[in-house]
Amino acid sequence: MNRSFTSLALLSLFALASCSPEPVEEKNETVDGETETATEAPAVVAAVEVRVDPATGFKMGGDWELVRSHCTGCHSAKLITQQRGTAQQWLAMIRWMQKKQNLWQFDPGTENRIIAYLSENYPPDSARRRAAIPRDLLPPNPYAIQTSN
Repeated sequence: MNRSFTSLALLSLFALASCSPEPVEEKNETVDGETETATEAPAVVAAVEVRVDPATGFKMGGDWELVRSHCTGCHSAKLITQQRGTAQQWLAMIRWMQKKQNLWQFDPGTENRIIAYLSENYPPDSARRRAAIPRDLLPPNPYAIQTSN
């Protein structure tokens, strides 16, 4: 079903793009006072509406069901949809969960599909998150373990 939905979406996008709207005539006055008419077709902006799964909030495209089945067993989908990252950043999050949270190992194909879905649907967005504060600007951590020399 996922591939047929993608095919249908691409077919719809192609149909929208191939529709030619009425040309628009613009009359401009030249420097010598004469009027010239320019005809140009308006730009066609095709927006494909992405459906969202009401239960998880995941964008319903690609391997969203694979992500749902592997990720929402341990945490809410909201934790995923709030995050943003490149493929490398999503892989780093998965590795952290495997090391610290006992997440099972994925076979390489499954892992690649999960990362591809996440990086495509939840990519970095500079407007959503501030940059990390450099360590030298942070106050001392009162809970850090002090070692004596």
